[in-house]
Amino acid sequence: MEKAKILVVEDEGLVALDLTKRLKRFGYEVTANAASGEEALARAEETVPDLILMDIRIQGPLDGVAVAQAVRVRQDVAVVFLTAHSDTVTVRRALVTEPHGFLLKPFGDRELQIAIEVALNKHRMEGNDKRFLRTVQDCVGQVNKRVLQEPREFRKCMTQEKKLSGLLPMCANCKKIRNDKEEWEAVEAYIQAHSEAEFTHGICPDCSRELYSEYFSRSRKTAKASGGEP
Repeated sequence: MEKAKILVVEDEGLVALDLTKRLKRFGYEVTANAASGEEALARAEETVPDLILMDIRIQGPLDGVAVAQAVRVRQDVAVVFLTAHSDTVTVRRALVTEPHGFLLKPFGDRELQIAIEVALNKHRMEGNDKRFLRTVQDCVGQVNKRVLQEPREFRKCMTQEKKLSGLLPMCANCKKIRNDKEEWEAVEAYIQAHSEAEFTHGICPDCSRELYSEYFSRSRKTAKASGGEP
């Protein structure tokens, strides 16, 4: 597994050296050390770390919070703040940058390692969410583009939405269909409710002969009398 790359931003030389030793012992790669805000921005751009351990009170006009804000605009990187100051103003300023962790000095090895692992995992999850969102947006864009380019296909899909399919339970005698409410209804009512079809009514020749047999009998007699075909 590839080592996570960490940039250490700490203006106290002995503290920075101790952090570097700890991180290497944990199995991380320390890309660089920076003592000021300007140096931190330069080292972050040069080394492209996975995580920055950022002391809030550092040398120069830019403190750790300002550096974190600037870095997050330029790069997608996790940030864990290190500070001996837990006053409300400092904490609130730090939280605005949406850090991935916050450690109060002094801290032990276990606290440091847990904070780093949690921050790296949180950052990976955010990356997965962003990639998933981009994938969804790309798919939606492709669908919208296809609908605009192929309106006929879109209309065809819409008209086929209510297409009937499958087995329909039908009475063998009266020919009614049992619907999903276990009620029996006329064929035309069922088809109209489940499709785009509409009905007009007429009488077929076979039914006409059955219903109006007297009329057809007279017609045949008249035809025979006049020498025509029945």
